[in-house]
Amino acid sequence: MRIISYNLNGIRAAIKKGFIDWLATNPADVICIQETKAAFTDIDVKLLEDLGFHHHWFSAQKKGYSSVAIFTKIKPDAVKLGTGHEMSDFEGRVIQLQFGDIKLINAYFPSGTSGDERQAYKYIWLAEMQQYLDELKKTNPKIILCGDYNIAHNEIDIHDPKGNKKSSGFLPEERDWMTSFLQSGWIDTFRFFNKEPHHYSWWSQRFPSVRLNNKGWRIDYICVTTPLAKQLKASAILPDVKHSDHCPIFVEITL
Repeated sequence: MRIISYNLNGIRAAIKKGFIDWLATNPADVICIQETKAAFTDIDVKLLEDLGFHHHWFSAQKKGYSSVAIFTKIKPDAVKLGTGHEMSDFEGRVIQLQFGDIKLINAYFPSGTSGDERQAYKYIWLAEMQQYLDELKKTNPKIILCGDYNIAHNEIDIHDPKGNKKSSGFLPEERDWMTSFLQSGWIDTFRFFNKEPHHYSWWSQRFPSVRLNNKGWRIDYICVTTPLAKQLKASAILPDVKHSDHCPIFVEITL
């Protein structure tokens, strides 16, 4: 199974930039999208169906905000929307698909960049998600967690660690959560295969030169539970794909 995770920062804008044409190149069997900023009624889903995708959406109650979707050429055994946490589900942040004994979760973690209130909610969301995943592992030991985590874990994951030490997304509390999360039985699949610096998945749009000069952050992850370690085949970041301020990330896993 080839899986891509991709924050599109608006699927309608991405389609105008050639997203559907890129899907037609068959980049993966399963495409996990964050920040669709849309409902399935807002786009021509026949474009997806003509490419052989089943599509599943979980949209925020607030129109044009947040929201996640999964496009898959492998029909899932089950689909679940949300986690049962009211605010998270209101914002359309998590969608889950079951493929045999593997649970695939696509999540858009909150950002704290808009102020203290959202940063405080981000910590609440992280705690809720950790507890939810800990319980889920008891009945689903094989889990893949794709998404925009909105956290750069280590200094190697950000172009300017000193200059961003007080920036949301690289705060000590967020990085500590990421460390604790991984130590609780998860594998960062990209780092499983690649220990080199200068690999990023998001670049600020404020200055066009930022992406050109690769001054980015690695805040998008595909993590798997440790029982899946032996099934991992490859992982990569695809910075040359440009429909968003993020780029796609990729993992290949045997079923």
